[in-house]
Amino acid sequence: MAVDRLRGLLGQAFPDATELAVEDRTGGGDHFQVTVSSSRFDGLPLLEQHRLVNDALAAPLADGTIHELRIKTKGTQ
Repeated sequence: MAVDRLRGLLGQAFPDATELAVEDRTGGGDHFQVTVSSSRFDGLPLLEQHRLVNDALAAPLADGTIHELRIKTKGTQ
């Protein structure tokens, strides 16, 4: 269920995403790896790309749904 929630939040934040994946790394529902490829990342340093993802997932990060988050981002260029 949490995977669907996270995927939905990322889809709203990055509607142009050419790749969007959310993986529950441990099966416990609180350790995730997300992969997002979006033109919003074009020209941005990696730190800024990851901040955009963290902003999109602010609610589940704050409420404890996400205990650990690994992020992979790519621009489209």
